[in-house]
Amino acid sequence: MGRRPVPPTAPPARKAPPGRSLSRAPRPAGTLAAPIIVAIGVVIGAIAFAVTTWFLDSADQATELRLSRQEAELAVLREALAEARVERQGLRADLAQLRDDLSLVANRAPVAPPPQVAPPADLGGEDFESPPPTEALTEQMRLAKSRFNKGITQPRNATMLAILGQPRDSYNTDCQPVTNPRLRGLIETRKVGPITVTMLKPALDSLSRVLERLRESDPDIHAKLGTAGGLCARLIRGSTRSISNHSWGTAIDLTLEGQLDPFADGATQFGLLILAEYFNEEGWFWGAAYNSREDSMHFEVGEETLRKWQAEGKL
Repeated sequence: MGRRPVPPTAPPARKAPPGRSLSRAPRPAGTLAAPIIVAIGVVIGAIAFAVTTWFLDSADQATELRLSRQEAELAVLREALAEARVERQGLRADLAQLRDDLSLVANRAPVAPPPQVAPPADLGGEDFESPPPTEALTEQMRLAKSRFNKGITQPRNATMLAILGQPRDSYNTDCQPVTNPRLRGLIETRKVGPITVTMLKPALDSLSRVLERLRESDPDIHAKLGTAGGLCARLIRGSTRSISNHSWGTAIDLTLEGQLDPFADGATQFGLLILAEYFNEEGWFWGAAYNSREDSMHFEVGEETLRKWQAEGKL
């Protein structure tokens, strides 16, 4: 018989060296470094992203703040520019008015010299006083004018344009309607005392106070009072560029017993002298005191009164 094969035997079990166990060996140090580096990179990236986002937000806010400040400054500059343009326009109108005034003075007819009076004949040695010279009467008129318009300034075109704007786009020497919507909303037609007139509403209120005081103190003048008009958008008489204050409804021409006081003749109706005191008390400027062209029938709201109304919100 043949020999039976011997089955393979298992290898002998490994014996742990003295002092060491047979558990799994630890991973090498290089295998843990990679995750740690990745984690650190993620943290650093998150921090960098947060910091960058914060800087960008801060930069955006700073930029918006600078833009808002620049827009506000630009708005102020634009407003100042608009005011400067209006003032320039008004100054041009004032210059034109001064030129027109000078033209009126230059073209005014010369005053005739007083007639020569022959010396009186001998009347038995009686002593007669000679009449006072004509210059004394002229001086009295100048002194009388100095009594009026104290502390009251005639509003120039620059003032009127700055406060109320342009009444319309074009002018001539004829009365034309006001086209400025804002100004039209401030204008009203009203019966004030014995007259009916169209003017600025605060001016009508002021005129009403003037005429009420006149009625109480001088009822005869009050009863004979009339008007040649209030609102009238036009140029000043004799001017080619200066706008009349009638155009804003802040001026009025008055008559007594239906008669107009002659323009620029150097004389004044007595009743207008009395009226001027009432108007001056209310802050109105009297046209008789114009330097180059006496206009005694003309009364207009003074600049100080207009600015007061503006501060009170009436305009």
